[in-house]
Amino acid sequence: MSNPLCYLHDQIEEWKREGTYQRLRVLESASAAESRFDGKEVINLASNNYLGLTTHPKLREAALEATRKYGVGSGAVRTISGTMSLHMQLEERIAAFKQVEACVVFQSGFAANAGTVAAVLGPDDHIISDELNHASIIDGCRLSKAKIHVFPHKDVAAAEKILAKLEGVPGRKLLISDGVFSMDGDIGPLPGLVEAAERHGAIMMVDDAHASGVLGRNGRGTVDHFDVHGRVHVQVGTLSKAIGVLGGYVCGSRDLIEFLYHRARPFLFSTSHPPAVAAACVAAFDVLEQEPERIETLWRNTRYFKQELTAAGFDTGISETPITPVIVGEAARAHQLSRELFQEGVLATGIGFPTVPKGKARVRTIVTAAHTREELDRALGVFRKVGKKMGLV
Repeated sequence: MSNPLCYLHDQIEEWKREGTYQRLRVLESASAAESRFDGKEVINLASNNYLGLTTHPKLREAALEATRKYGVGSGAVRTISGTMSLHMQLEERIAAFKQVEACVVFQSGFAANAGTVAAVLGPDDHIISDELNHASIIDGCRLSKAKIHVFPHKDVAAAEKILAKLEGVPGRKLLISDGVFSMDGDIGPLPGLVEAAERHGAIMMVDDAHASGVLGRNGRGTVDHFDVHGRVHVQVGTLSKAIGVLGGYVCGSRDLIEFLYHRARPFLFSTSHPPAVAAACVAAFDVLEQEPERIETLWRNTRYFKQELTAAGFDTGISETPITPVIVGEAARAHQLSRELFQEGVLATGIGFPTVPKGKARVRTIVTAAHTREELDRALGVFRKVGKKMGLV
């Protein structure tokens, strides 16, 4: 009998021939500045652990204490019996940190984006979205069945032009952008987008996954970075990157959060966070406010690493944040660069189409506050060596 899934094998073999097939690297240690992958000690430049909180003593202790007190799971979704006092404490903590009325926590940042857009809009509505917005935003837009209008990357004038054309057209309008774009590391033009949304009565939504813990006072994100508090209706963030744990969240008005409690499908149909996760996240927000020097170190490392990569002749694109791509062109070349770097003791992942446009494949690097100058210098030395070997510099 023939296998109806044989086409999947054929596609995998094609990826292998093209040099774009990727085998999962297995982490065998804590996620830290130097980690053990596949039996090899490497400098980790592939983690979203911006502030080094994955191993922070306060987060470890909070997780252990919550496990001892509450067990390892909540036992249900939030709307049945899975809302624990820890979940409410976390939501209240985030809302206070972000200076908004309320917050709801989701199981992931992806679920937060997709679940929110799909919940608040319908087929008669309109979404105006940056062409490089995260996949979770794109999926949420599709799930909502709203009409999608894509504007060129960071082109505020083009976004406003779309909004102007929709004046008088029935349906709600949602203007949505990443705060920091995950592949290029550039910052969204939030002030201009906010003004455009206000002029045309649109809902303004920002995905701050890569800005949370990185930009703004104590890592409050792009809304704080640009001082547009009270003018962004929906703020999405993550607990899986700078916060160092797991999950996502949505911040906004009390009505928005109450609505999502009732209509956001990932919230309604997924078991709530284990006690250890919720408690560790609460502790992380304490650290953000008590140890601002972590963010200062992150930016100091970022400036140094970016400067040295550029001086060596690498193309780092339009990055403005700790996300620093090394753009090489073709996907096979990016994956080769990643493999060569790993052999020399540096983990940096190759990324190609469809995650980034064809011809724009890159190795993406992210430095953290936990990297020492000596580790960064060793990594830079490896980049120079491999870059020369491959004819990139």
